[in-house]
Amino acid sequence: MNTDGLIVVDKPAGMTSHDVVARIRRLAKTRRVGHGGTLDPMATGVLVIGVNRATRLLTYVIGSRKSYLATIRLGQSTVTDDAEGDVTATISAAEVTEEAVRAGLAAQVGEIDQVPSAVSAIKVNGQRAYKRVRDGEEVELAARRITIHSLDVLDVRHSGDVVDVDVDVTCSSGTYIRAIARDLGRGLGVGGHLTALRRTAVGAMTLAEASTLEQLEQRAPDVVSLSLAEAAGRAFPRRDATVDEVRVLSHGGPLEPVGIEGPYAVFDPAGEVLAVVSERGGRARAEIVLAPA
Repeated sequence: MNTDGLIVVDKPAGMTSHDVVARIRRLAKTRRVGHGGTLDPMATGVLVIGVNRATRLLTYVIGSRKSYLATIRLGQSTVTDDAEGDVTATISAAEVTEEAVRAGLAAQVGEIDQVPSAVSAIKVNGQRAYKRVRDGEEVELAARRITIHSLDVLDVRHSGDVVDVDVDVTCSSGTYIRAIARDLGRGLGVGGHLTALRRTAVGAMTLAEASTLEQLEQRAPDVVSLSLAEAAGRAFPRRDATVDEVRVLSHGGPLEPVGIEGPYAVFDPAGEVLAVVSERGGRARAEIVLAPA
């Protein structure tokens, strides 16, 4: 049974990412479990879970680009910028045209400065922003530089005073899809919030290979879907080491550079992953060591 690796979970609505981690700890019978990027309780879809040594890969998973299917409702603003929060303002969006919607979203594509949603896990003076908002504080968060690689409109539906917009988004780590909805509504002068969110991909890992918690229950404790070697091979360029290079790396020494860009995974002759390495200063040094101690 493989106990080190990644699990691609199709998170259900109503659970926090921490809830999923707690469930996997029970199923995999280990405490060493973490997730690669939070999903709000309302959201569903791809949540990458690391088990045992693979938790060390999660730093890289969190930084991967992500894709989502989302529904934005124009005509209503909420305190959380999604359907979980109380409505704070209602302005008819009946006159908003599809052209205006498309233009408003197109303006958010590319490298932009986005103000995160006030109800978020970002810390303000040591306390989570969402806790300050729930305590009645006005929270102003600083804008962050993010990249929205694509933002495609799938459907625009008028229904009385509201307009629902289905979108397909691919973006950098740190992007708030709720903030896209808020900023679209604000730009159109009618307010907006997110009513549905489904993450379809994290890096190269997609819904096509995701398992539901029910499916994982059935195969527990053998819940790992990508072994450590498979996960590293998917996430990084590959370098195959010689026996001598394995010996050097296992003792913490650097390897000769081979000109591979960015971090890459080094494998031993048996196909097991040893480390994630970066080349700098004319040497290839381990960023993280994945070989068993």
